[in-house]
Amino acid sequence: MTTVGPISRETLLAYADGQLSAAEAETVEAYLAANPEAAAEVALWRRQDDAIRTLFSPAAAEPVPLRLKPARLAAELKMRNRGRWRLAAAAVVLLGLGLGAGWLARPLFERAPAASEMLIASAVNAHRVFSAENRHAVEVASDEEEHLVTWLSNRLETPIGAPDLSPEGFALKGGRLLPGEPQAGGRAAQLMYEDAAGERVTVYITAALPDRKPAYEFTSRDGAAAFYWANEAITCTVVGTLPGERMKAVSQAVYRQLTGGGGIGAGIAGDYLENG
Repeated sequence: MTTVGPISRETLLAYADGQLSAAEAETVEAYLAANPEAAAEVALWRRQDDAIRTLFSPAAAEPVPLRLKPARLAAELKMRNRGRWRLAAAAVVLLGLGLGAGWLARPLFERAPAASEMLIASAVNAHRVFSAENRHAVEVASDEEEHLVTWLSNRLETPIGAPDLSPEGFALKGGRLLPGEPQAGGRAAQLMYEDAAGERVTVYITAALPDRKPAYEFTSRDGAAAFYWANEAITCTVVGTLPGERMKAVSQAVYRQLTGGGGIGAGIAGDYLENG
C-alpha cells in the first residue's frame, strides 16, 4: 500500500472548501484515512462552514441596502480620507506655529459624534420619555395648535408647521419645547401624534445645521424606528414603533408637508424610506 506523505494545512483547508481537483482530493482522502486526527479536524471545519451557511444564508439572499451599495461606500470613504488629510494639515500648521503640544493638538483628533447621530439619539430619547406619559405627554395641547406652532417657530427662530397626519390615522396631540444640540440652535420642538389605538409618533424639529447640506437616514434605535432628514431650513426626525410600512407612510407624509413634497430631495428621501 502506498503511503501518502504529510499534507500542508493550506491543502487541507482547500480540500475542506472543495477547491481541489479530483486527483488532489483523492490524495488528501488517502492521507486522511491514515491520519484520524487530521480527518477529525477537517470534519470540524466542514461542520463550522455548514453552521455559518445555515445562519447567514437568509441575509445573503436579501437585496443589498442602499447604504451598503459600493458606490455610496466609496463616496463615504473618499470623504473620510479628505477629512483625515485636513486634520493632518491642521496638525502641521499648529506644529509650525509652535502650538504642537499634545494637550493642544488632542481635540483635533477626537472626532465628535456626527450631528445627525446626536439629533437622532435626542429625538429617540425624547420620544421614549414623553410618549410614555399620560397627563404630561405634551406641554401645549392640540386645541391651541395655532399658539403651539407660533411659539415653537419663534423659539427655534425658524418657521415650522404641524403636519396633518389624519389620512394616516393620527391626530395631533400637542407639542413641547426641548433643549437641543448647539449645532442646531440649542432648541428643539417635539410634536406628538396619536391614533385611535393609542399608538404615538413624534416629530422632532430643529433649526438647520450650519452646513445646511441635505441628508437622509432611516434607522432603528432602542426599539424605535427613526427617519431623519436635514435641509437648508430645518432638521427633522420622525420617531415611532409602528410596523415598517406604516412607519414609512407616516414619515413620507411628514416629509412631504414640511418640505413641500417636490424636487430631487423627495425622490432621495423616498429611496431611503424604501431601501434604508
